[in-house]
Amino acid sequence: MTTNSVFGLIRASIVLAAVASAGTAIGGYDAPTAVAFVWWGQALLGAVNLWGFQEIGERVRTGDIAIDFLRPLDPQLAYLAADLGRAGINLVARGAPALLVGALLFDMAWPPGAASWVAGLVSVLLAVVVAFAGSFVVNLLAFWLVEVRGIRMLYMITGGLLCGLYLPVPWFPDWLRTIAQWSPFPSMLQNPIDILAGRVVGADIVPTLAVQAFWAVALVALGQVVMGAGRRKLEVQGG
Repeated sequence: MTTNSVFGLIRASIVLAAVASAGTAIGGYDAPTAVAFVWWGQALLGAVNLWGFQEIGERVRTGDIAIDFLRPLDPQLAYLAADLGRAGINLVARGAPALLVGALLFDMAWPPGAASWVAGLVSVLLAVVVAFAGSFVVNLLAFWLVEVRGIRMLYMITGGLLCGLYLPVPWFPDWLRTIAQWSPFPSMLQNPIDILAGRVVGADIVPTLAVQAFWAVALVALGQVVMGAGRRKLEVQGG
């Protein structure tokens, strides 16, 4: 939490300097909205697993995934349930204190009403699902590649840039913003932050949530397809 808060102070100072030097809002972000972008991002770092995980890839590599296939529960849903629990405790124990630090030290923008708060929480839930589902697919590539650490690292670096972790996606040059908008990565962080920071309000919330829902369903479905193909390929030696 301390590290989260220190990096929040540094990032908030940088974005405030950028807005001040521009003399006007940048990409729809004025000073309070830019500060909210930073601190909501810091608050969601623990909940939304942008860096992915390696447990499933390791279980595929060692063959232990066969045990998951023998259980009377879909492995993807079981791991997703665990990830939702992880996200919830991180949001409460790590995210809320960091957000409080930002609120005490800076003039932050907030959701303009109850509807925006509810939509923001729904958006966070969808962001957790999208982030999990994307990393799940990357881990399942171990069925064919065995070792996926390099791919996982590439996925993490690309996702960190395009999800809005470092800078708001609306601040990107046109070509990079287009690439980001056609990828699932903004649904992991940028979209919930836009709602919770009050940048996206009213009727504009609906298409934002719709995009997240699309990527959540698409990536979960892709995970099922890849897992089914890997299950047919899997060979485990031993007793």
